Amino acid sequence: MRKVIKAGFLGAGDIADLHAAGMRACPQAELTGIYDIDGEKATAKAQQYGCRSFNSCEEMLADQEIDAVFVLTPLEEHHDGVVLALEAGKHVLVEKPAAVNIDQIKNMQRAASAAGKVCMPVHNYLYEDSVTRTRELLDSGRLGELVAIYVLYNIHHPEHVAERYPGVVRQILTHHAYITLHLGGSPKRVMAMASTINDGSVAKENLAMAMLELEGGALAHLQASFAADDHTADNWTFAIKVVGTEGATRFSHADWVQNAPAAVHSHTYSAYHYSIGNTARFFIERCLIAGEDPLSSLEDAISCQRIIEGIEDSLDSGRGVCLQGKA
Repeated sequence: MRKVIKAGFLGAGDIADLHAAGMRACPQAELTGIYDIDGEKATAKAQQYGCRSFNSCEEMLADQEIDAVFVLTPLEEHHDGVVLALEAGKHVLVEKPAAVNIDQIKNMQRAASAAGKVCMPVHNYLYEDSVTRTRELLDSGRLGELVAIYVLYNIHHPEHVAERYPGVVRQILTHHAYITLHLGGSPKRVMAMASTINDGSVAKENLAMAMLELEGGALAHLQASFAADDHTADNWTFAIKVVGTEGATRFSHADWVQNAPAAVHSHTYSAYHYSIGNTARFFIERCLIAGEDPLSSLEDAISCQRIIEGIEDSLDSGRGVCLQGKA
């Protein structure tokens, strides 16, 4: 018989819709149930997904039919949800950023090791076909020596939406950090700047830039903005560009656009939806069923968090920050 992995969702926010779509596209996956602290929201999502709504996290984790838990809660709740799920004997897929700090991620590592279970962070762009191809081109030497990496993000978020997030450094530059690690390796040092451009209702930064010096001498430019859209012809809505001495590659959200607005964005950028679906399918089919290692690990999440904390240190000090040897 074909093995079917049954999963439960911890958290019923907007991102749950994309993971549910990924589950539906995977013949070997079944969404069994969902729990959210907002019971009405969980009930509505359960009806939408055709699954059960649990009355508590403990009730869901006690369900012996559930093999895996998708932790889709706000950042501050990731650590506790992950550890509880692992201790209950469940595999875990946890949204990014994996946790608030490195100590929490290391504790999640220990819990996963003790339970003998997979705990995979949602570094979803690593499961995007264009990024996979770029990694292959770099590994083969066809791009020559790496010169520069650019990861750019400009999608307006209204203040009432932006205030739900921890700011663009944690919310968006986390993506940029793991992409840079995957394609360019560990950075040596970082210099960053940030600001807030809105009507004054949001105190968190909604614009940030960071320059990273990579080990091989290449430079990475990371930029994130909730302040404004970029609707120019060659826009930087979300773009990745890698330049080498013998060639270059690009990936852009602008290549897959639906005119209908999404929950937050002025347009629907389909590539993001597919990358989340690819991540969920890889977790189910390749990791849990085929026994392969994920493309994104908790060790990667630690390295990513080290970059984010280095960016924050640079913002606080106004100086460049050495990342090598940083605990």
